[in-house]
Amino acid sequence: MLLWGNYIGASLNVMGLLILPFYVIFMAFSVNNIEHKNDTWKMLFTQPLNKFSIYAAKYLYAVFLILICLFLFAFLTFAFGYLLQVLVPKYNFDQYNPTNILFSSYAKLFLSSLGILSLQFILSLLWADFLKPMGIGFVGTIMGIITANVGWKYAYLIPYSLPTLALRITKVKKGADPLNFPVFTQEIWTSLIYAGILFIIGYFIVTKKSIK
Repeated sequence: MLLWGNYIGASLNVMGLLILPFYVIFMAFSVNNIEHKNDTWKMLFTQPLNKFSIYAAKYLYAVFLILICLFLFAFLTFAFGYLLQVLVPKYNFDQYNPTNILFSSYAKLFLSSLGILSLQFILSLLWADFLKPMGIGFVGTIMGIITANVGWKYAYLIPYSLPTLALRITKVKKGADPLNFPVFTQEIWTSLIYAGILFIIGYFIVTKKSIK
């Protein structure tokens, strides 16, 4: 159990601190930049679809990309753990099933990223250029990592700090599996609230977008 915990934790820390936030920022920009770059917002809005369908489809596509990314990380972590067991039998990876910790950890990372996604999605709707949304995202990520690691009590209010906070060890009941921690903690609920509110705000931004 401890071997799997150390092994999974090594990849989770890199994923939660750096890879996931920057991936979400870049991906949110890329999804909307397709229309900005080709000036095809007008073509989208003249389709026999309402603006909510267009907006929701693009947002769900972004969510789906995050889900695929995290699924691949979890699957490859699991697969390479057993590959290490084959190469180095003394590791004893086969004596513990890591499915629960993998599912819980990556589920927390996925849910904690939705707040960042919704905010960056709005920024990429407002600005067509690369520097503004990406710059705000990079600064926000660095600020989020710092505030989370120094233990600021209000760090959970910063969307960019939520993936880092989601990786913290959560207390479990006495005698229970220490790796069987709850998924829906404070930072996860905060991320979901941010995602819901910002999703609605983003829709109103889309409704005001000119098709001229």
